[in-house]
Amino acid sequence: MLPSDPIILLSYVNTKLRDRYASLALFCEEEGANEASLRAALAEVGYTYDPARNQFV
Repeated sequence: MLPSDPIILLSYVNTKLRDRYASLALFCEEEGANEASLRAALAEVGYTYDPARNQFV
């Protein structure tokens, strides 16, 4: 289960992307997360996914 607080979610996802997953799509597939919902939740606090950096910035 993903954290519900957006800032904790940001930290959690970026850490997983850095340490374990080569892309957001792989993260979502393995973690059972909805990519569109995840992007929307983080966009609400000003973050977008940068595939070149493989993190939300």
